[in-house]
Amino acid sequence: MLATASLAALVLAAAPDPVVLDGFEKVEGWSAHPSEGVELRISQDRGFRGKAMRLDFDFHGGAGYAIARKAFPLKLPADYALSFRIRAGAPVNDLELKLLDASGENVWWMNRRRYEYPREWTRLRTRKRQIEFAWGPKGGGDLDQLAQLELVVTAGTGGKGTVWIDDLTFQEREPRGPSERTDTSRIERGGVQTLTMDFRREEEMGGLSIHWREDVHPKAYTVETSEDGKRWETAYRADGPPGGRDLVPLPDTETRWLRLRMKPSAGGQRASFHSIDVKPPEWSLTPNDFFANVAKESPRGRYPRYLTGEQSYWTVVGVNGDTREALINTDGAVETALGGPSLEPFLSVDGRLLTWADIESTQSLAQGYLPIPSVVWNTKPLRLTIVAFAEGEPEASVVYVRYRVENDGQEPKQATLFLALRPFQVNPPWQFLNVRGGMARVKQVELEGPAVKVNGARAVVSLTEPGRSWASSYDQGNVVDAIAAGRRTSAKRASDPRGYASAVLEYPLDVPPISSREVVVAIPLHPKSQISPYFWKGTEIFNPWQDVARGFSLPNAEPLADTIRSQLAYILINRDGPSLQPGSRAYDRSWIRDGLLTSIALLRLGRREEVTAFAEWYAAYQRPNGYVPCCVSPRGADPVPEHDSHGQLISLLAEHYRHTSDRAFLEKMWPHVALAAGYIDSAREPSGLLPASISHEGYSAKPMHSYWDDFFALQGMEDAVFLAGVLGKDGARFKTIRDELRRDILASLKRSMESHHIPYLPGCEELGDFDATSTAAALSPLDGLSFLPRAAVEATFERYYQENIRGRLDGKPWVDFTPYEWRVVSAFLRLGWKARALEAVNLFMSYRRPSGWNHWAEVVFRDPKTPKFIGDMPHTWVGAEFIRAALDLFAYERSSDQSLVVGAGVPEAWAHELRLDSVWTRYGRLSLKMNVEGPTARVQIGEGLSVPPGGIEVRSPIDRPVVRATVNGQPVKVPVVLRQLPAEVLFQH
Repeated sequence: MLATASLAALVLAAAPDPVVLDGFEKVEGWSAHPSEGVELRISQDRGFRGKAMRLDFDFHGGAGYAIARKAFPLKLPADYALSFRIRAGAPVNDLELKLLDASGENVWWMNRRRYEYPREWTRLRTRKRQIEFAWGPKGGGDLDQLAQLELVVTAGTGGKGTVWIDDLTFQEREPRGPSERTDTSRIERGGVQTLTMDFRREEEMGGLSIHWREDVHPKAYTVETSEDGKRWETAYRADGPPGGRDLVPLPDTETRWLRLRMKPSAGGQRASFHSIDVKPPEWSLTPNDFFANVAKESPRGRYPRYLTGEQSYWTVVGVNGDTREALINTDGAVETALGGPSLEPFLSVDGRLLTWADIESTQSLAQGYLPIPSVVWNTKPLRLTIVAFAEGEPEASVVYVRYRVENDGQEPKQATLFLALRPFQVNPPWQFLNVRGGMARVKQVELEGPAVKVNGARAVVSLTEPGRSWASSYDQGNVVDAIAAGRRTSAKRASDPRGYASAVLEYPLDVPPISSREVVVAIPLHPKSQISPYFWKGTEIFNPWQDVARGFSLPNAEPLADTIRSQLAYILINRDGPSLQPGSRAYDRSWIRDGLLTSIALLRLGRREEVTAFAEWYAAYQRPNGYVPCCVSPRGADPVPEHDSHGQLISLLAEHYRHTSDRAFLEKMWPHVALAAGYIDSAREPSGLLPASISHEGYSAKPMHSYWDDFFALQGMEDAVFLAGVLGKDGARFKTIRDELRRDILASLKRSMESHHIPYLPGCEELGDFDATSTAAALSPLDGLSFLPRAAVEATFERYYQENIRGRLDGKPWVDFTPYEWRVVSAFLRLGWKARALEAVNLFMSYRRPSGWNHWAEVVFRDPKTPKFIGDMPHTWVGAEFIRAALDLFAYERSSDQSLVVGAGVPEAWAHELRLDSVWTRYGRLSLKMNVEGPTARVQIGEGLSVPPGGIEVRSPIDRPVVRATVNGQPVKVPVVLRQLPAEVLFQH
């Protein structure tokens, strides 16, 4: 065991020999740092040799992390490796190796996501190239001086367990020059042929490319490694390879000797090959890396689009409130489960195999807005249309996929539809949050009657009987290559220890002229899912949101209306029981910040039941001291300290009451309001602001005093005062906190603007950063124009408009943006900038991808092929911001004078036969009609609203001076403010 103080000198002196940093004969220096609600005990136990460190963790049904930390002051060389031995009795969770500098704020890590902890002692090696900068003010680069090392178990599935760690070792690695090797071949007993390669030193590699001579390949072979040329370990085993070129993954392999042991072919011939190439380590660092390299050596279209390095887009298929959903992408592949395999279509016509790369595809939704997505492969004379829809109750739902092959020609056509179930998700590999996209694990596939089972569970059930079906392992070759070559097998099951097994369903189709043939499959999303005989229910499936569909009539703005309808449906599909969630994959959990804004969108579309369930469910996670967790997942509340959440819970309950007048529910939830308001006050620092946090993602590198937190806290205190008045409670304390907080926010804004010499409102106090998208929240839902400095507000959104709206429209270069920017439309409207608001609307609508599916991802790149993280599709926090902004065009509340503003964002072109009767406000349901005839604009507002104290301000859709205005035939002044309903307003221009 080495003394910590002498480690650096000894490492340098002994390099490149490995140095044991900790043999764990003692566990001194290691300390436990679990997150709140997580238990971690560090003790000593029997090790691989001698003693080991034992980590007993328990997440107690929640989320979080368990950190074991020790100081290791080491100057790091240019290249190195860290390793330790590990065994465990633990469920699947993330395993993190974290390296910290002296500040403790800059972190580098290797995160083994969803790590399957080994039950037997296993050496786990991490090389420098695998260590990435995680976060911190440094922003990137390499770590030169290690200060502390952490071993972390982070909740994936959560639970509890034990991890043993032994033999923590550091090794400096010298730069490697060109490698050399000697090959030796021989024939062993039984005719087994061997090829041995001696690299003359330990060599790191990623795999092999073996190019067999035609028809002279082995029946089976193994790849073995050895450190001394005497004791051999099997690294890879291939059974039944098809010949041609074999690409063998050998991830994380370092060896001096490598040996192939090959069984003779079925005819007894010895194997012969053109070449064997050793691939570099990065070739197969991950399964995604490996298959991306395989795709490079294959014809385009034989593997999913994203494996070519091109972005792929998708949408969700599911039912309201279910915990599971399927995905379908723009190429027609359907992902069967979260992290699961996909069903990919291929079409053979006249002996030619068509893939996604051979056709142009289009996408749409049923009736233009229902969440029944379709993909059309436009080929001539045949056309393939793929439609997916879901039905059933939550926890028992089924996704049905219909493949229709249509013949538009005058001659009969023979075609074959192939559906290949392969270990590739629809979710691309650069999607890394919650579940890593790309490869899925299919260790076993079995064809049992009409069902295809994956890892023992039903994945697909064919309701159309296939002409043929078979299963295959990776070693037996890519099934799409087999289809193209006309190879078939009779195997009904396949196993693959790496998880790369596949299955194929084959459907021969005789398609008469001007006719079609159909194939239908079902994807049961749950063990209890009951598959019905196929029938097409059409829109009856989606009755929960049919009322909204009937409530909009915008003849000249149907894309906007359809997108509102679609986004409502997507919000309901992404919803898991009471949990409102922004996505089904990366964001398959609930945040109170987007839960609040999504709830407002739902309430404005008349969806009260879902908001009631969400509010009651989320409030139950509030701590006894009033702290509201920022995020809740099936594993429990997230321990990350963020401070926008407390005000957002209060505002959620206030918005619920304003739209429902449900006093009984408010009485029940009042304790949560009082606790959250008290926590806001207790958490404030001497400056009056809430503590620094990372609730704003832009400050994840280092927590900042984000005004986002303070604005929502202020809104929460405003709402606490309001709710206290509703219930007859003493709200004097809340008024004091509110007034102090408003004063302190204004003082801080002034200090920041003066110290940074800026005219706009900054995003946080320390940086003076420009962030109009976040600042927009101060104008909606918080009515910040009533107290924020007007000149600074206008400077903020003037700059935003010039750079982000006018700049993009004028063709200035840009890389990406987040469609949360929809909330800026609401800011423009409140500033009276109608024309600019509509410019933003038209621009943002153009970035729906694909436009036929009526949604946005979290990130939009200018180049749609950019292979980078884009969040979920559809991302329904973005969708909620869109709904709020779109509805504000027609009507929005102004809190400062308790009024309702109608028509502030309606252009003249939309006002021809415009009708809305399913939009809700704080004052009831809005029934609105507009019509324009020449210079006259007619606006009718029916009963259903309670006229607010400040009245209803009505604006004309015609952007010219008003010559005369009447209400119910009586002349009135402009601006027109209604005091009673129903009313007909005529504007003469």
